[in-house]
Amino acid sequence: MSHLSRLSSLGVTLLALSIPLSAVAQTNPNPPASADPSTTSPQSTPTPTTPAPTTSSFSDVSADYWASSFVQALASRSVIVGYPDGTYKPDQPVTRAEFAAMLQKAFPQAQTSRQLPAGGFKDVPSNYWAAAVIQRAYETGFMSGYPGNVFRPNQQIPRAQALVALTSGLGLTATGATADVLTANYNDASAIPTYAIGNVAAATQANLVVNYPDVKTLNPLQPLTRAEAAAFLHQALVKQGQLQPLASNTTATQYIVGYAPTNGGNTAGKPPTDIVSLAAGSNSFTTLTSLLRTAGLADALQQAGPYTVFAPTDEAFAALPKGVLDRLQLPENKDALVKILSYHVVSGQLTASQLTNGSQNTLSGAPVKIRVSSDNSQISVNDAKIIQPNVQASNGEIYPINKVLLPPGFNVSQLQGGGQTGTGTMRRTRPLSYIGAGGNIGLSGTSDLSIGNFAAISKFGLTNHFSLRPSAVIGDNPLVLVPLTLDLSPRRESALGRSFSISPYIGAGVAIDTRNTDIGAMVTGGIDIPLGSKFTANAAVNAAFVNDTDVGIQLGVGYNF
Repeated sequence: MSHLSRLSSLGVTLLALSIPLSAVAQTNPNPPASADPSTTSPQSTPTPTTPAPTTSSFSDVSADYWASSFVQALASRSVIVGYPDGTYKPDQPVTRAEFAAMLQKAFPQAQTSRQLPAGGFKDVPSNYWAAAVIQRAYETGFMSGYPGNVFRPNQQIPRAQALVALTSGLGLTATGATADVLTANYNDASAIPTYAIGNVAAATQANLVVNYPDVKTLNPLQPLTRAEAAAFLHQALVKQGQLQPLASNTTATQYIVGYAPTNGGNTAGKPPTDIVSLAAGSNSFTTLTSLLRTAGLADALQQAGPYTVFAPTDEAFAALPKGVLDRLQLPENKDALVKILSYHVVSGQLTASQLTNGSQNTLSGAPVKIRVSSDNSQISVNDAKIIQPNVQASNGEIYPINKVLLPPGFNVSQLQGGGQTGTGTMRRTRPLSYIGAGGNIGLSGTSDLSIGNFAAISKFGLTNHFSLRPSAVIGDNPLVLVPLTLDLSPRRESALGRSFSISPYIGAGVAIDTRNTDIGAMVTGGIDIPLGSKFTANAAVNAAFVNDTDVGIQLGVGYNF
């Protein structure tokens, strides 16, 4: 299906980038937020046995407090927490350890980009309350240490460092002249540390910066307060599409740098959107969005509702046995598709704090079972895990999940178009095959494989795991390659801000040089990238051992049959 990939990302998937980050350890020191709000000072150790209540109402954050909207939005989704006495302490400075804890709660699915050396930081003992979140903040690229392999967990984090942490972890970079961005927005731009200039410019362009009481004064070296941390994190989640921008009539918007009320809020954010529009704008739900439209449910989920949707990601749909998605989209299977998708929707808007152990009825008529871990750190629906709590839409909530839910008693025999009877076990009757054309890029050797030429490609699926992939490099003396390949499990990859499915394979076989009818061995390795139900892109590296060692890269597109 076309929603599963983007051809423009083809070459990127062949690259493995490794960026040494130790060089920035001296210039990107950042701190975390309180994992346990019972911490009463930057130097104290939290009490893990009595976690503070999670609430969206704090006694010291009144409705007219400048950061109230930021604090309440994050507290209602358990991104930030208060103290046991019911306060939030919005003006209290945030330590580096506390900010690391806040980052973990705000971005639990951040990918690891580096490993903390054995032994960790010298000043963070293994039994320190924030040791795990500090390690996580470092390995996901949000925060780094200081020279001498120290982290300084109890040091208050300056506002500039917090912005460096967010832009580093989210991979945000500035465009255009950074000096112009900073001088146009801040009257104290000259006070920004050299190491933070590019990051602050990126944060400014992404509308992450919130300055109170003067929107033009950044105060980059001033310690970050808990209220300011909530504001920065809120704006970062808006940038990620995880939260809605504040309404234009909200007082707090006047402190967001670059806020544009004519654009429904932040210039980098999105105006309030319904569940379907929000999902359609995300790279994680392209499959779900397409299926909702096929089933005729998209219009219903764009109405007022409200609804709570447990939304399988593209990776969850890709994990289904081969052929299931194709068959679900057949007209004769529409009723089954509606039943499956309706099983993911609950009538009413349920926040994370309202999801408790027990059953929830769905629009399909069958209930799902909710399980909440004892420490409230993980929520599951049936056997699927909720990846990100509370993605807010204008007409409800979206909970990304890592598996597709199947209604109780659902039987694959309900699906037309072939298949094997059995409950919950769905697979296509024959593996995917295709035939197509492309080109060859020569790398080394003396045959046609070693120079640029046209190529004919094909795949004939033998089983769910093995395929025959004959191809020919067509030049003055065509070279025919006939490998048998092991087809590995499909998986999702991300590049250039997009997510797509790939199916890797490896194999070996024979190479036939038609010039002298010589035969030798060959090996291959590559990936298939679905471009939809009709076409598949292919990229492969082939090596043939006939008269010489010849190596070439093959790129092509095949028509599925």
